[in-house]
Amino acid sequence: MKFFLISDNVDTLVGLGLVGIKGVITHSEEKVKELLKTAVADEDIAIILITQELNAKCIKWIDDFRLKFFKPLVVQIPDRHGGLKFGGAISDLLGISSKGSERFLKNVV
Repeated sequence: MKFFLISDNVDTLVGLGLVGIKGVITHSEEKVKELLKTAVADEDIAIILITQELNAKCIKWIDDFRLKFFKPLVVQIPDRHGGLKFGGAISDLLGISSKGSERFLKNVV
């Protein structure tokens, strides 16, 4: 089983390439759609990594793809444009202030 990367920047492609993950760079929604169709046909690809900004650009039909196909799994990853922001969501869920959440998260981690 292999990973495959769909990225919108060279940094992510090079970084993951260093650990053996192959991928492509694109900014086109149509190309992403084509790559996802190709990945479904390839039995070896189990997980598709897609960068955050590209995922946001194509979110409507990537969500449809996720619902339609069990494999490959499509996972959004952060890129050089910024990471995913989970801290605020955790604070909201727990009902604590940002200062409280910093103390809470330090104790948890």
